[in-house]
Amino acid sequence: MYEWDPAKEKQNIEKHDVSFDEAKLAFHDKSRLIFEDEEHSQEEMRWFCLGKVGDDVMTVRFTMRGKKIRIIGAAYWRKGRTIYENETRKH
Repeated sequence: MYEWDPAKEKQNIEKHDVSFDEAKLAFHDKSRLIFEDEEHSQEEMRWFCLGKVGDDVMTVRFTMRGKKIRIIGAAYWRKGRTIYENETRKH
């Protein structure tokens, strides 16, 4: 169901201290938000998943490859948390 480039994951861990195994957890949040990453969708559709992981909100960038979610990057970004909190408060 999930896949990623191991070299990209290594870079992500070094930069954001988040493994892609951990990033998968954001998709398990029943209140997760998914929206298009318009800035990076020129060659293929890319998406953001905002979901709770533990006590914080993780932002995961991904694309779909067939039926698999290909994780591109993940981090705990304040902007993602703010969007998540504002949107989930409405429901």
